[in-house]
Amino acid sequence: MRLVPLLISAVVTTGLVVTLSMPLGSIPPLGGFLSPQEGFWQNAEPTDQDYTMTLRLPPLKEQAEVYFDDRLVPHVFAQNDEDLYFIQGYLHAKFRLWQMEFQTHAAAGRLSEVLGRGEENRILDFDRNMRRLGMVYAANNSLQVMESDTTTKKVLDAYTAGVNSYIDQLTAGSLPLEYRLLNYRPEHWTNLKTALFLKYMSYDLTGSENDIEYTNAKSVLSRELFDRLYPITQDSLYPIVPKGTDFPLPAIQPVAPATADSLYFRWKDSATIVPINKPDKDNGSNNWAVSGNKTQSGRPILCNDPHLGLSLPSLWFEMQLHTPQSNAYGASFPGSPAIIIGFTDQVAWGVTNASRDVKDYYAIRFKDESRQEYWFDSAWKPAIVKTEAFKVKGGPVVLDTVAYTIFGPVQYDASFNGFDRATAETNLAVRWQAHDGSNELKTFYLLNRATGYADYLDAIKHFTCPGQNFVFASKDNQIAIWQQGLFPAKWKRQGDFVMPGTDSSYRWQGNIPQPENPNVTTGVDFVSSANQLPADTTYPYYLGGNFDLYRGFAINRYLRQMQGITVEDMQALQTQNYNVFAEMALPVLLKNIKEHMLANDEKALLETVRSWNLRNDPEEKGVAIFTAWFSNLEAEVWSDELAAAPKPVIMPESFTLVEALLRDSAFAQADNITTPNKETVADVVTTAFKKAVPLLKKADAEGRLAWGKYKDSGIRHLLRQAPLSRFHLNTGGGEHVINATKQFHGPSWRMIVHLTDKTDAWGIYPGGQQGNPGSKYYDNFVDDWAAGKYKKLWMMTETEGKSPQVKYTMTFNKL
Repeated sequence: MRLVPLLISAVVTTGLVVTLSMPLGSIPPLGGFLSPQEGFWQNAEPTDQDYTMTLRLPPLKEQAEVYFDDRLVPHVFAQNDEDLYFIQGYLHAKFRLWQMEFQTHAAAGRLSEVLGRGEENRILDFDRNMRRLGMVYAANNSLQVMESDTTTKKVLDAYTAGVNSYIDQLTAGSLPLEYRLLNYRPEHWTNLKTALFLKYMSYDLTGSENDIEYTNAKSVLSRELFDRLYPITQDSLYPIVPKGTDFPLPAIQPVAPATADSLYFRWKDSATIVPINKPDKDNGSNNWAVSGNKTQSGRPILCNDPHLGLSLPSLWFEMQLHTPQSNAYGASFPGSPAIIIGFTDQVAWGVTNASRDVKDYYAIRFKDESRQEYWFDSAWKPAIVKTEAFKVKGGPVVLDTVAYTIFGPVQYDASFNGFDRATAETNLAVRWQAHDGSNELKTFYLLNRATGYADYLDAIKHFTCPGQNFVFASKDNQIAIWQQGLFPAKWKRQGDFVMPGTDSSYRWQGNIPQPENPNVTTGVDFVSSANQLPADTTYPYYLGGNFDLYRGFAINRYLRQMQGITVEDMQALQTQNYNVFAEMALPVLLKNIKEHMLANDEKALLETVRSWNLRNDPEEKGVAIFTAWFSNLEAEVWSDELAAAPKPVIMPESFTLVEALLRDSAFAQADNITTPNKETVADVVTTAFKKAVPLLKKADAEGRLAWGKYKDSGIRHLLRQAPLSRFHLNTGGGEHVINATKQFHGPSWRMIVHLTDKTDAWGIYPGGQQGNPGSKYYDNFVDDWAAGKYKKLWMMTETEGKSPQVKYTMTFNKL
């Protein structure tokens, strides 16, 4: 009789083994996940974790040392470039491997492999969009250029070998947590993955085009009204290149096609496609440099803070890279060699987004549904047809056919039509500057070795896409800024709308020569950029794109007034919460509101915003009231004009409305054309205020009207997992403010470099060096970042290996 219980026990045990070894929906196999030896428990890092170790790795040529300070910042001392970038790859992988691979999976359109289709196919659509945009095509083109350069190839190969050296050492017990949660393992790194990561930054920073949205707006607006709603310049502009600068005659004078009036400007077709996953329009940055003429020390100071989506693990990884021939410190990208934003022993540099439009759409006419041939220059031309295969977690492989034309890939067609809203005849090919092969990595390699202005200028000439404003300062007291990139020379409004794809006359006619890019190199005490227009309308080329106005205005006004500047002054400026946008807009609103029509509770809110000090500090309530009020005003003013436009459509920029109201008290668009009445500015200002009140009263009743709580900033994990994120940070700042902290977007790295004899540098980012959520170094910078504090950046020397600041040491030996 003992056999029966034995059989029952065996069946139960077998069932448990099978159950624990299989995933249950989105839940990983619980056996491995909960295993004490190999499960997620292994990610819980002890508070006294010791990172000191000695490694012997075959590819190394010589011994190298890595000293970690108390913030877990590695200071790498190698004897040659190959060892330097091998170790950088190894360290990036050791601390950020899952993040590196996840980001390149996103760039390559491979997230479905690890996440599945997603709700309503959203993840699969994201993947299809990335392939159809040509991300892999573009990365391969750039890789070909990068690997044709001996230096860059050497750097890429060393970095890749370093990453793979770490991957090959991974055990089940040392696997990053996210791999366990998603139940997959890392694959080997390749040079293409580095190219994909760099291309993802191009994607994130050239997303300011609105071709489809503008085409839809144009379909219902007159040309004159479109120009008023979407102007190409601004009254209050303070450009990067000071007004009054003489520009040389352009080397290229693009000519609009003879058919532009009939086929382009007066063409009333729409583009009813919802673009998928457009990057945040506020992806941008601030940077500036002041010469010694304006500083207390007589030495220049350079500042930079890139504004991007805030995530955990952080986009950045801080480190120092040293060889006998080079020494650089700053923020690096896990996934790419070199320091991206930082300083050497002699110079410092930083970047902001140029915000120029280098991505255009063309309407393609195919011969038939096979999309094998398309009409171009009076003949049928063969398309290159590629079949993309998507592995999908938990499902069959999905195939997608993409046609490539002379312009580029057809991103949208009948099979990928923006949530089924486009007609079967809609085929939009995309021409993107990032499709062209380029070698941006060479720029950073050379900047990491720069000793002066000539080196800086030589380095940035390799940078083509995304266009960036490279600010520079050196210890010999030179400052400069160049808007650097490969920008197509366009006729006025070229590429603002979807263009005909049947005529070669609508193609780009050449690129602006690099020496004609906007720049400031002499005769000034400060240079700056904050994603504003680089020049006024005297610049001989059409600029296109979408540009901020108020951060640049505020920065330049402060810098113009400041003298005897110190590092502390620069820290205060970089975290400045004064709202110059509200300074211009609020008086117009207060002047026009019909106070006699307000109820007592509405008057109380009005009094709060009237007495507001115009600062976006966390405790201020006026900023929440102003923000809600102005947002409603924009909807009141523009919604009627755009109501008839096909969707998607985009509202005019905030500065358009403010400058129109300042210019014209009888602003015609205040009238709601859908009503029989004639509304005035006072009518819409009052209506907008009243509509904002219920939301504001609710926030006040819940104790959320103070700006820090109203904005409710946070830093989300890349998988949007709440336990791995940081929420409810009480921060100031916001849109149009120098401290550009929004809810989940803002200054991703703050850096200040004072170029004294021994460089005095400060910085911080909202995260931590370790990508493991179970480590104390995962998010240990977040609270200080939210409070506007900085960390001293230590440019270590090789003789300081015994310094008390060194907490751990890794020794890398060759075999």
